[in-house]
Amino acid sequence: MLKKVLTIAAVSALSTPAFAGFYLSVENNGSYTGKNFTGSGTDAHLGYEDGNAFGSYYIQGGAYLNNPDNADSETNFSGKVGGTVTASDNIDVYGEFSIVTDTVNSYASKIGLKYRFN
Repeated sequence: MLKKVLTIAAVSALSTPAFAGFYLSVENNGSYTGKNFTGSGTDAHLGYEDGNAFGSYYIQGGAYLNNPDNADSETNFSGKVGGTVTASDNIDVYGEFSIVTDTVNSYASKIGLKYRFN
């Protein structure tokens, strides 16, 4: 019985079509220097994503709750834009650019490769 349920779950997950459209995203990132907790930030975003066989993209934005350790919390705007390009059957190239607004804005970027063993 359990084997049958797991098989159905696996087939269902693999046959799920790619999602395109709006989504909600909540993400928390904590920061440490050594063993010292320095604070955290939480994004509460509304986003949109889409893609095809060549890759995908997303754009999202909303509130950023800045919670530094031993200081007052504040809420700012943050946003992200990113995507993935399918380089081969096994390799994707991805990137993201983000911003958090404040009296001095913060910017971040990332780029990378993802290799699948299939």
